[in-house]
Amino acid sequence: MRNNKNHKMEVHLNLNVRGVPPSATLVINERSNRLKEEGKKIYKLGLGQSPFPVPGSVVDELKTNAHQKDYLPVKGLKELCEAVADYHARKHGINRTKDDVLIGPGSKELMFILQLVYYGDLLIPTPSWVSYAPQAMIIGRHVSWMPTQLENSWRLTPAELEKVCAKDPGRPRILILNYPSNPSGRTYKLEVLRELARIARKYKVILLSDEIYGELNHRGKHISISRFYPEGTIISSGLSKWCGAGGWRLGTFTFPPSLRWLLDAMAAVASETFTSTSAPVQYAAVRAFKGGVDIEKYLWNSRRVLRCLGKHIANKLADAGVKVPLPEGGFYLFPDFGEYKDIFYKRGINNSEEFCEKLLIETGVAMLPGSAFGRPAEEFTVRIAYVDFDGAEALAAAEKTSHHHPLGQEFLYKYCPNVVIGIDKLCEWLRRV
Repeated sequence: MRNNKNHKMEVHLNLNVRGVPPSATLVINERSNRLKEEGKKIYKLGLGQSPFPVPGSVVDELKTNAHQKDYLPVKGLKELCEAVADYHARKHGINRTKDDVLIGPGSKELMFILQLVYYGDLLIPTPSWVSYAPQAMIIGRHVSWMPTQLENSWRLTPAELEKVCAKDPGRPRILILNYPSNPSGRTYKLEVLRELARIARKYKVILLSDEIYGELNHRGKHISISRFYPEGTIISSGLSKWCGAGGWRLGTFTFPPSLRWLLDAMAAVASETFTSTSAPVQYAAVRAFKGGVDIEKYLWNSRRVLRCLGKHIANKLADAGVKVPLPEGGFYLFPDFGEYKDIFYKRGINNSEEFCEKLLIETGVAMLPGSAFGRPAEEFTVRIAYVDFDGAEALAAAEKTSHHHPLGQEFLYKYCPNVVIGIDKLCEWLRRV
């Protein structure tokens, strides 16, 4: 006979997880790979994985430390925590110590544990990264969606944050602010960050500032909101985007001293789950966060390639009648194909998911529907990840190209052919519908 207690736990688990699909970004990547294996030409604009190689000096550190096999402290290698704290002091002008840093196997895992230990609502501007809300659903947290508008470049406004918080001023909340944004590629101006910080402080909202793409601000001018709300902001970062090391799985959370209790609670859960992050990867990460001339050169050329490519794509789409804000960082665009809505309806395409499916089958262009990012399906928005190119080749070529001139179309068609040709295919398809 089944134990009643265990049965209740099983039912509770099923209720939380039921209806949570696999991550949309991973699904589109696996499907794109299957279609390629079947011999079909696929333009992979779905998964947002950095195209650039890990910097050579960081790889060398990983090789040097491959023998490191001992369990490291739950909160992270001391030298790495110090390097992360110094990094934020150097880049963002905030005073942190090694005791304010928590290292995890990817920032995604740390975000999950944060929601697990902190009892409060999750405020998510939409469009948003695909995993924020499913994590909350799995844990059983309430999600408050805060829709943004194309007219405001898909950015949260201070007025909208005030409106949500004022409804129940004393309610505990975590606001996730991700910028440069996945999926829009947009960022925030200093005065807007200052005002968002003021409102967050007013209502004692904890800010989770997801700055994983901060170093990929296309002009190298990322500003952390922690400058304006240091006592209530957790900075999330890692190696996956700016250092090209997604598969290494290393994320960082940097807390203010006033939230040390929250860091300690997360570390307690970490000790019972992942124990500690990969030792060789942590040793190598010290080199990445310390920076240096080679890292800055790597970042400068990465930004240069992404800035040129993002602008090219946005202009191509705009010429085809698609509404899309110019990207300011990262490697994403979030265009709105609403101008084609009536034509789509006539072709039996009723929502963004059907649009992406039709496009994949007829052109081989793989994108993700806006509905995967919290937007209404009927909106006909999509996310484009412009990363389907050989980043090592593009970086090497960029280094040999004059720094005084932007990289031109000839460069893009030679070193980023799948991306630019995929966008050409998309625009040709639009002209035919």
